[in-house]
Amino acid sequence: MLLELVVENYAVVERLRVHFHAGLNLLTGETGSGKSIVVDALGLLLGARASADMIRTGETRARVAGIFEVRDQAAIRRLLEPAGLEIEEGELLIEREILASGKSRAFVGSRPVAVALLKDLAPFLGDIHGQHDQQLLFSPEAQRDMLDTFAAHRPLLDRAAALFHEFRDTAAELEELERNEQEKLRLLDLWSFQRKEIEAAGLEADEDTQLENERRVLQNVQKLQESASTAYEAVYESPESALSLARVAAKRVEELCRIDATLGGLGEHLKNAELSLQEVAYALRDYLSHLEANPGRLEEVETRLESIGKLKRKYGQTIAEIQAFLEEVRGQIAGVESAGERMEQLRKQRKRLSAEFEKLARELTESRKTAARRLEKQVEAELAQLAMERTVFRAAISEAAWSSLGADTVEFLVSPNLGEEPRPLEKVASGGEISRLALALKTCLAGPKTSVVRTLVFDEVDTGVGGGAAEGVGRRLKKLAAANQVLCVTHLPQIASFADYHYRVEKQESHGRTVAVIEELDATARTKEVGRMLSGHKLTPEALKNAEQLIKMSVVG
Repeated sequence: MLLELVVENYAVVERLRVHFHAGLNLLTGETGSGKSIVVDALGLLLGARASADMIRTGETRARVAGIFEVRDQAAIRRLLEPAGLEIEEGELLIEREILASGKSRAFVGSRPVAVALLKDLAPFLGDIHGQHDQQLLFSPEAQRDMLDTFAAHRPLLDRAAALFHEFRDTAAELEELERNEQEKLRLLDLWSFQRKEIEAAGLEADEDTQLENERRVLQNVQKLQESASTAYEAVYESPESALSLARVAAKRVEELCRIDATLGGLGEHLKNAELSLQEVAYALRDYLSHLEANPGRLEEVETRLESIGKLKRKYGQTIAEIQAFLEEVRGQIAGVESAGERMEQLRKQRKRLSAEFEKLARELTESRKTAARRLEKQVEAELAQLAMERTVFRAAISEAAWSSLGADTVEFLVSPNLGEEPRPLEKVASGGEISRLALALKTCLAGPKTSVVRTLVFDEVDTGVGGGAAEGVGRRLKKLAAANQVLCVTHLPQIASFADYHYRVEKQESHGRTVAVIEELDATARTKEVGRMLSGHKLTPEALKNAEQLIKMSVVG
């Protein structure tokens, strides 16, 4: 329930603060006084889209804040807990800021949150019914949604949606396989050839790198022999080889050490150098022993490298890429070979899912038909209290293409006059009848009374309504307010007379600017306001007397 609403710099509102109460809260005022601005501001707290155009001229931002009494609802707590928010003393503070840049910010409990959280909280806090909602009555999709809400068969709808999506995905995969089957069969010969060609090559990792090195060696055997021999002589073979000189140096250092022990470390270094030179010499000797010209082997290496190069030009720049291409081809071939089996599986699966969905759709249809009969009776009973006693209301259900919502289309039909066949709403119902029908449906969809009090907002629900019908609307709103907090914007005195709390909205001039203000009326002021609504701008004694009588009759009734 909305306890308090604060609006700052929004449209023609400079700043207003309004306290609301349980029961029927009525807002009245001259046309264009700003009554609907209150409804729009409340909509922002429930996650409606924000627009920078609504910021008061000359200001940089607009702000709306509301305090809701929520007690300790488990559903609300589940939404708040992931954001680290809590309900404090049974109240929840929600704020919304609109910046001149067009961006908006949302706050719950003075902490920033995503606007999406406000939308999630909205069903537990309030419901706004405006002229746009009445236009939705003409939409078959909206009519089906309303019937489903009334039927309360959400588990059926969830199962139907899951089955339909699985059926659709299966059918799409089967269609794709069937469409590509001929093309893939044509490519099968090419893939088979590519696989055989690569597998026959028997490639090994880094084989090309090793062969290229071997080819360089075979192409330069003479040069390698000359260099290796020269190096061997310099290290080991010649009288002045490095090894001989190292041994001479070792003897001289040994003599030095016998005189000066501080040079002992040099001898160790020279021994290590001698061992290293010996290892180099042995390695060069072994290398020379194996180094020989081999034209036959060179031809083999070049032929192998040429074969590998051919595969590289066709399938990849490296052996690793060729191997990856081979794995891809193997996968394509396996896919073609198993496509027939997969298509058969999908056909069976599609048939099974089709039968299951068809059965579930029939079950959903029967549930809708049962709910439709109940809704028809309840709506007609509600309309009887809104001066439409002879109205016939029907929720017609007919077959439709399969969708995630089943296989039905729903159309609301109405016959406002006795003896006429029920027809679609837009063809027979007047604006006033649509308003009353919308109120009747809203009442039926509100469900049974619970301990949870929500804020139901009606903006211009009395469009096209007058006389006895207006009184019926007022009584219906009064009855709704017994279980819910109701906020209603009206221009009819017959409806205003039923108010538990009456607020007047008017425009005033302040510092050369027009501002909208809201005042909660006491009993005397309320009577004058209802009188003004009866007579116009000039309040006459007769209008005042009629207003007193109208208010008295609404209380007695």
